[in-house]
Amino acid sequence: MRVALVSLNQVWENKSENLQAFRTYVQRAKAQGAELVIFPEMTLTAFSMNISNTAEDRGSSASVESFKGLACEHQIAILFGVVYVDGNKATNNAVLIDSSGAVKACYRKIHPFAFAGEDKAFNGGGEIISVQLGDMKIGLTICYDLRFPEIYSALGNQCDLIVNIANWPARRVNHWNVLLKARAIENQVFMVGVNRTGVDGNGLEYQKSSQVINPNGDLQTPLFSQDEMDLFEIAPSFISQFRQSFSTRQDRKPAFYKSIL
Repeated sequence: MRVALVSLNQVWENKSENLQAFRTYVQRAKAQGAELVIFPEMTLTAFSMNISNTAEDRGSSASVESFKGLACEHQIAILFGVVYVDGNKATNNAVLIDSSGAVKACYRKIHPFAFAGEDKAFNGGGEIISVQLGDMKIGLTICYDLRFPEIYSALGNQCDLIVNIANWPARRVNHWNVLLKARAIENQVFMVGVNRTGVDGNGLEYQKSSQVINPNGDLQTPLFSQDEMDLFEIAPSFISQFRQSFSTRQDRKPAFYKSIL
């Protein structure tokens, strides 16, 4: 599967301007033969806790409708982030739309970052989500989730590839790099991390760090790179071959881990 990762410098809380930029990247990804294009967390707003300005109704989201149109127009699957109203708070979501414009999956971020007050604006989810796309089973996670290996262990039991879309600040990018590699090695899956760049409305700095890591923990080299987009080939056959040559998953003891946590 050819996958395009877009690490754009998102414009703060400006859905229309971000959508125009992403429209260009969808066109470019399709021209390079991508089957799936992945954008950072809270794609059209960047990570903001100003939910009165960012949150949309789950049943009538203008952002989702825009991405449905792009998917249909260019016959490409799109994974993006969007904020939904949830009572007096909101949820932080990753939505996967297939090449026909159908919503295939919606994952609600399980772990709001309480240290930064995210839990005051966002309700956490309570369900892991994976979806079949072409010949790959894909698991969905968002940013801070990366620090919690248990959900990756669960997704690793059913997925070939796990994606994390993020707004992960540069001052902790070493954690990002290490944790993505660890999750790939632990679960013998491909890990894809898609992070933004630039400076956000809170003055936090980001650096280009989107990447694909194979089940052996090796950083994949892009087939093509231009501006903030990188194109990768992800081969599901590599996973089965690697697990046959060096398998660790059968030695897990989930009942025991549950008893000590």
